[in-house]
Amino acid sequence: MILRLAGIRRESIVDGPGYRFAIYLQGCSHRCSGCHNPETHDPSGGSPMEVDLLVREIKKSDPLDGITITGGEPFEQLAAAAAICRAVCELGLNLVVYSGYQFEELLRKSRQDLDIRLILEKSWLLVDGPFIESQKDLTLAFRGSRNQRLIDLPRSMEASAPVIYAI
Repeated sequence: MILRLAGIRRESIVDGPGYRFAIYLQGCSHRCSGCHNPETHDPSGGSPMEVDLLVREIKKSDPLDGITITGGEPFEQLAAAAAICRAVCELGLNLVVYSGYQFEELLRKSRQDLDIRLILEKSWLLVDGPFIESQKDLTLAFRGSRNQRLIDLPRSMEASAPVIYAI
């Protein structure tokens, strides 16, 4: 399987809790004003990469607390994001996913889409919601605007409602 990759960061401490391998997927239809990664908006930008090759790169990056899939918008490369999620689970690492979509919308869509369901069920943390420039707050951990939430996915999936992750 091939994905469109905007870039990777092998040693990130800003893309979620702990020491992370961050994957920046290409393409985002949200196109938030003031976005931190505007170069990821164009779905034809970035470069193609085999998921298997990306997984080999992850395996070279020890020790890791987990993987982060961000972008762009990971849910716009759904099959590739699900493939990465499966690989991360096999490696025993936790997964953080950033999305401009809110948890409630993703949960609703997951009832018909098994890839969305897999990502929500297997991930540890979701940073949800679009970046809103008027709510920009640089003091927040792992997100850029006050409307964005850190969602504890295991607890949220159990409750079928968002449960905020406490740092």
